[in-house]
Amino acid sequence: MTKKGLWILAVPIVVILVVIAGILEMFDAGILDTDKKANASSYEKTQKVAGEKAKLLTDKYGMTSVQYALIDHDQIVVSGQTGRNDEKGKQPLTGKTMYGIGSTSKMFVAAAVMKLVDEKKIDLDTPVVEYVPDFKMKDERYQKITPRMLLNHSSGLYGSSMANSLLMEDNDSYAHDTLLKQLAEQKLKADPGQYSVYCNDGFTLAEIMVEKVSGMDFTSYIHQHFTKPLGMSHTKTPMDSVDTSQMAGLYDPTAKFKGQLPNESVNVIGAGGIYSTAEDLARFSQIFTGQTEGILSKKSISAMEKEEYKKGMWPEETDNTFNFGLGWDSVHLFPFSDYNIKALSKGGDTNLYHASLVVLPEKKMAVAVLTSGGDSLTDQLLGNQILLHALKEKGDIDKLKPAKSHGKPEQADLPTSLRKEAGIYGSSRESKKVEISKDGEMTVSSLNTTESSPLMPEAPPEKYVYTGDGSFVSPDGSDKVNFVKLAGRTYLWNQTYISMPGLGQTALSHYSAQKIEDHEISDKTAATWKERDGKRYYPISEKYTSMTYLLMSTLKLNLPKETPGYIADQKITGTNTSGSELQIPTMYGRDLQTFEFYQKDGVEYLSSLGTQYVREDGLKPIDTVTNSSVTIPASGHAQWYKVSEQAAGKTMKVTMPEKASFAVYDKTGLCENFSVVSGDQEVKLPKGGTIVFAGDAQVKMEVSVK
Repeated sequence: MTKKGLWILAVPIVVILVVIAGILEMFDAGILDTDKKANASSYEKTQKVAGEKAKLLTDKYGMTSVQYALIDHDQIVVSGQTGRNDEKGKQPLTGKTMYGIGSTSKMFVAAAVMKLVDEKKIDLDTPVVEYVPDFKMKDERYQKITPRMLLNHSSGLYGSSMANSLLMEDNDSYAHDTLLKQLAEQKLKADPGQYSVYCNDGFTLAEIMVEKVSGMDFTSYIHQHFTKPLGMSHTKTPMDSVDTSQMAGLYDPTAKFKGQLPNESVNVIGAGGIYSTAEDLARFSQIFTGQTEGILSKKSISAMEKEEYKKGMWPEETDNTFNFGLGWDSVHLFPFSDYNIKALSKGGDTNLYHASLVVLPEKKMAVAVLTSGGDSLTDQLLGNQILLHALKEKGDIDKLKPAKSHGKPEQADLPTSLRKEAGIYGSSRESKKVEISKDGEMTVSSLNTTESSPLMPEAPPEKYVYTGDGSFVSPDGSDKVNFVKLAGRTYLWNQTYISMPGLGQTALSHYSAQKIEDHEISDKTAATWKERDGKRYYPISEKYTSMTYLLMSTLKLNLPKETPGYIADQKITGTNTSGSELQIPTMYGRDLQTFEFYQKDGVEYLSSLGTQYVREDGLKPIDTVTNSSVTIPASGHAQWYKVSEQAAGKTMKVTMPEKASFAVYDKTGLCENFSVVSGDQEVKLPKGGTIVFAGDAQVKMEVSVK
């Protein structure tokens, strides 16, 4: 509430008190709030800045298109869009163009749960099994998981059971429908409530809980209780009838495909599958600024923005973009914390769509930024800039604060004890080597990762200088690292300022890695794993419409000599099994993996959290002598082939029925042709490349190579 413009005249004190009391009542009722009179004409400077900075995203930061909207009380006061939309230029971008909002969808799940809390149908601290009796796991601790833990990311679930969830114009609900079955085969990575670490599965489970308790499918529930009452007519899910011509155009980030891609369907809706517009999300934000009645109670809104992250292990409080509430990524978002303004935020990323929602509940303002291409962090920076310029234009802040830094490091004498902190550290799907020299220089370099993609280049080593007080600082002053000992474990604590020219700055404070202990394995186990060293494993259980085949994400096993007994962050537990035991809050302990290998017909396969892979030496060369056929087996598993020297340069023609696809990759793993995208059934085979055929079980494809 603001009292700007309120004058008290020289009248008797009793009258003054009565008048003030009446005015305050009107403020609370929203009758006489001067800020409510805000309109687009009062934000001319902000509108100009928003347009310029949005164009910066498409011109400099690689976004295909950008859409944004600022709401002040109940009015959209700034909105716009820029960039490229459909390939043929017949569908210009408008405020009604829809984007996938990724994990910003989690706010709809959180709001749905709190709606049921208001109706006394859910208690946040009653075990989930009371609401979802079919929920079971191999770990008895699962019975302690509560709805609160799902919403604040402290359930202890491994992370993301996302098999067959990211498809192209295909609303197959497999990932949602099989989650309980997949969880039944998993254990927990931590005690429920021990600490908060980002978890997609927790929100898919919460989505299922909403359906069980309400008796409605999730899409129908959010339309009835949120989108219709708030006038969000351009907010949909893959379960709706979506006119894809109204969706923002998507394009291949590798630039191999020049044309427009089919739309993206994220079929774990509550975790990341909702489509919306910036203006619709701005309207949704009114729930959290108290501008709506009958949607959520004030008690529930307040509960969602409480500091849930403090209930478990967490880094020391400092500037940050992540400090979880119920659903919210942040309940004290930097840089607004520097202005003593409470800011809530939720970002979202799919493969190709990105989103950010930032809400200032006390100012009754919010901004939404959606993009095709890019990332949610950059979206948030644009949103921050729009809000800060609006606050300045309306007089709520005097000026924008300068960027922060830890300062140019001045080298100090290194205590001998700190050199003992050098060693091997693990973070999600990666291991790192920390080296500390006698003169106080520290180097952090990546040893290996279990994921391999042509879109994931290897990161260069990070270098730091010891500056005293246990701190190492990067040469440019943007990053400070300390060693933190907690619960018998040692962590790297990074405090990082990320600056992007023209877009301002954000801050991250997190435990980026955990020191891993020496782990001995038997000679027999070591020999078996050494034989896998350097081998690549190709996904076979993804549906023929999966984006996996466009982006070609494989697993590659590297076993550096520095990490005996480990594969990346996973501890090797047997000749055919491994699993991560990291205990890292926030982000770097998310989406941990387990591996289980098995043999079939002399070929090795790998199973990891619901996805199946085949080892590279199980790939046969494509037949170049006679016309042949490929039949998808009863398992439904995709069939992979390698391009031999004899096949390289020749043209492959595939005759396909419905419910099938094929893709061809060059030797680096970049996709040359994916039939779901291109529609082409003929392709020239690249030297050293690979081919995959996917489809429903028993589907047969005729193949000729000439």
